[in-house]
Amino acid sequence: MKTRQQKAEEITALADRFERAKAAFLVDFKGLNVEQVTTFRKKLYPIQSEMKVVRNTLAKLALKKCSHIDPKLEESFVGTNAVVFSYEDPSASAKSITEFSKEAEELVIKTGVLEGKLLDENQIKYLATLPSKDELRAKLLGTLQAPMAQFVRVLHAVPSGFVRVLAAYKDQKSESN
Repeated sequence: MKTRQQKAEEITALADRFERAKAAFLVDFKGLNVEQVTTFRKKLYPIQSEMKVVRNTLAKLALKKCSHIDPKLEESFVGTNAVVFSYEDPSASAKSITEFSKEAEELVIKTGVLEGKLLDENQIKYLATLPSKDELRAKLLGTLQAPMAQFVRVLHAVPSGFVRVLAAYKDQKSESN
């Protein structure tokens, strides 16, 4: 049994996680075995996300300390819950949750919060379809790099065309001799 002090510390830690996270997703993990939960946590770690199993009453108290989060989130804390905190890229976390829920059908996506706004399951699945930050950066870099690459090809085409004309002229002269 936890003491009041331990519960207060846990509430403070949860409130801190909610404050630091760019997004938080509420999932029902009932029916998952320890190996599946461990696998899921390992998938979340590289994308700066973590899954925390929470007691509903403590989570509700922690949410009251977070003024920027929609208070309707408290209503979803029923049953066995875990919160997936996304500290870096919410779309990558949503993608990871969605993919894992296809592998392990016991994992149920309940709701989430992104920038303080409440998300339902369909919105989370849509968020999962969006490209991650790294993909967007790569596309932007490709877009910025394309004109420069074309310019270099054009500059290279003039001397190489001249060299081909000289080579054709040389071949023509050698055939005529």
